[in-house]
Amino acid sequence: MFEAMSYSALQAYWWILVSVIGGILVFLMLVQGGQTLFPKLSENEDQKTVLINLFGHKWEMTFTTLVVFGGALFASFPLFYSTSFGGAYWVWMIILFAFIVQAVSYEFRRRDKKFLGSRTYEFFLVINGIIAPLLLGIAVSTFFTGSPFTVEKEALVRMGTEQSVVISRWGTVWHGLEALWNTDGAAFLWNIALGLAVFFLVRNLALLYIIRMVKDEQLTANARKCLHRMVPAFLVFFLTWLAGILFYKGFGVGADGKIYREAGIYASHLIEHPVVLVILLAGVLLVLYGFYVALFRDAGRAFGWVGTGTVLAVTGILLWAGLTGSPFYPSNLDWQSSLTVSNSSSSRFTLVVMSYVSLLVPFVAAYMVWAWKTLDKTKIDTAELKTEEHVY
Repeated sequence: MFEAMSYSALQAYWWILVSVIGGILVFLMLVQGGQTLFPKLSENEDQKTVLINLFGHKWEMTFTTLVVFGGALFASFPLFYSTSFGGAYWVWMIILFAFIVQAVSYEFRRRDKKFLGSRTYEFFLVINGIIAPLLLGIAVSTFFTGSPFTVEKEALVRMGTEQSVVISRWGTVWHGLEALWNTDGAAFLWNIALGLAVFFLVRNLALLYIIRMVKDEQLTANARKCLHRMVPAFLVFFLTWLAGILFYKGFGVGADGKIYREAGIYASHLIEHPVVLVILLAGVLLVLYGFYVALFRDAGRAFGWVGTGTVLAVTGILLWAGLTGSPFYPSNLDWQSSLTVSNSSSSRFTLVVMSYVSLLVPFVAAYMVWAWKTLDKTKIDTAELKTEEHVY
């Protein structure tokens, strides 16, 4: 089956797969959004425990999806993996450390009463909830604004000699953190805008999930009030990023394979690829409709709309970055070092083999859906937790 596909089709298949997994990952980061809310919404220890357990029983799903996302990138686009994870390592290490802290905090919050105490672990959960979506959004924005790196593919020829075989080099000592303040011109503003947009998006998803799944009337009332502040914040930052990227002096790939820059190129590419445009637009419209339902109709019914829209919108953004004629990881230090789907992928043989492995992904996804539905059979409150075998 996969042997009959062309090399370019295999590369596109893997970028589509990575994009879909990325969309699911951002949706599941509602766990991180919820972790930032329990100090704000809960008015007593019982309510706090309810919220922590609502999201604590699903943190493994987010972590598993993050691992699958990273693994898919490593298998299909190893040059990106080595360039970004090896160059912008402070960003990725901070994200990874935040997830490790999250796992430890959930498991030890109720067990450890002497060494650090439950308050410390709750603080760690809040930190994870802030850092993970913020930095992930900033990292995705650099798929459009660029990063300071160079790639020397000729180094592969020197493999096995005494000469250096370093392929990718990062151009700053900040190793990824420069995206927060010191990138190409004012592009860091768009990076921060998308980071904050993702942060407020997962918070809104968490609020809608609380309204849907918690029986405590005071908690759901507090969540509804908070929603009226979080939704406008998301819209401001997301629409700011979208407008900025549409008119940004972005990166394109010429017919000769050379990288060039042109103002408004990302808008042109989006119009030239109607399938990607439809996926992105459908996702954005579903999110907007979901928020309309949440604010003006029945917030309990809005979670599905916003969740589906989130997966589609993020998938569309990643497809926009990689499959519309632009490098998905542009270099603003050396344009010709920019990484595209075609110049950074694994060999044809590797892509074919890994494509068969990818057939397991739907089964993993089906298990996660089944587990999610099993956990959501009944709404949660303090009385429900008393019947639980494992309480965080």
